[in-house]
Amino acid sequence: MGTAVEGGRSGPRYVQIADEIVRQIRAGVLKPGDMVPSESELVERYGVSGGTIRKAMVEVRASGLVETRHGKGSIVKDRPPVRHRSSDRFRRSHRQGGKAAYLAESAQSGATAKVSVLYIGPMEAPEDAARRLGVPAGTQVLARRRLYFRNGTPVETATSYLPWGVVKEIPELFAENPGGGGIYARLEDHGHEFAEFVETLQARPASKAEAAELALSPGAPVVHLIREARTTAGLVVEVCDTLMAADQFVFEYRIPAAD
Repeated sequence: MGTAVEGGRSGPRYVQIADEIVRQIRAGVLKPGDMVPSESELVERYGVSGGTIRKAMVEVRASGLVETRHGKGSIVKDRPPVRHRSSDRFRRSHRQGGKAAYLAESAQSGATAKVSVLYIGPMEAPEDAARRLGVPAGTQVLARRRLYFRNGTPVETATSYLPWGVVKEIPELFAENPGGGGIYARLEDHGHEFAEFVETLQARPASKAEAAELALSPGAPVVHLIREARTTAGLVVEVCDTLMAADQFVFEYRIPAAD
C-alpha cells in the first residue's frame, strides 16, 4: 500500500509525492550524497504507476536539490546554504575596507569564497552590453569573466564589460587580481565616482552549458542579472552579465519611500 502524504496537501498525486521528497531533503532525512529511492521503490512506497513517479521526479529535479547520474539514478546534492544578496553590497565602505562585493558578503555569512578568473582581455561588445555602455555593437571593450565558488561549489558566473577608453589607463584592471576592493575600487581611484548601480533580473531555466558550469541539473532555475555601474558624470563604466544558481540566493532590496 502507498504511504500517505503528510498534511493532506491538495494537487496532483505526482506533485504531492515530489513535495514529500523535497521536504525529506530539506529536513535532512535524505542527506547530501544519498541516493533518492529508485522508481520501483517509489512505486511500491506510494502505490502509484511508474509514470506518476517519473512526473514527480521531474518536479524534484526542478528544485535543484538533486542531480541525475546516468545509470545510477538521482543523488542529493551537496549544496551550500542560501546567502543573501543585499542592496547595500556595493557600499563604498566595503571597497575602502579592501573587500569586493562578493567577498564581503561571503565573509558576513561565514562562508569560504573563491573566485576563478576565466578570461581577461579585449572582446567585441555583445549587442546588449554595447547598448548599455552607449557604444556600437562590436566595439572593443575589456571583458573580465569569473566563476565564483562558495564552500567549494560554483554558484555564479559573471562577465564584466568595461569601455576601452576608460580602462586603457588603469593597468590593474587587466590583472587577475585588481587589488583590494576589486575593480570598482580601482575605477574610483582613477576618478570615476559611482552614483548608482542598476540591476535587471530575470529567472529562467539553465541551458545545458550553464547547468554544467554551475553543477546544476539540466533545466534547473537560474537568475540572469544585468548590472550597470553608473558614475556621477553620467557614464556607464561597467556592464556586468551574471548568472546565478537560483537556489543559492535570496535577494533583499531597500526601496526608499520618499520622493
